[in-house]
Amino acid sequence: MPTVNRTFTVQPDPTTVVGYLKDFSHAEAWDPGTESCRQTTPGAVAVGTQWHNESKIAGVSTELTYTLTTLRDDVVVFEGENDSATTTDTITVKPAADGGSEITYEAVIEAKGAAGKLGEPVLKLLFERIGTKTEHQMTEVLNGLVA
Repeated sequence: MPTVNRTFTVQPDPTTVVGYLKDFSHAEAWDPGTESCRQTTPGAVAVGTQWHNESKIAGVSTELTYTLTTLRDDVVVFEGENDSATTTDTITVKPAADGGSEITYEAVIEAKGAAGKLGEPVLKLLFERIGTKTEHQMTEVLNGLVA
């Protein structure tokens, strides 16, 4: 199962970062593969809130339902699922030594079925590339929150 990890710093404080990232519809801004993401459960964002996400990765379109499974002052976890894969995105946020926030972003992708398992080495390479793009895009978007 491919796992991608990135740790980086941004200017906003942890409260601002978690407040922004807990709303997965913002993935349209920080996730390079996301084409659209809309909240499908009513009300304020809380554990159990779900989103319909449409992404394009390496030219292949996919749709997943993401659920916010953990929301704390220092951790946000989303679990996504469709017929061919499950994904767990864990975002850990802590105060950075020189101000701002240190973010650790981990994405674990598990392909379903034998064909998906055979393609995991290729998926690992693909998602490593996407991880680098996500780190850059998320850094830019979060730093833009500081006026």
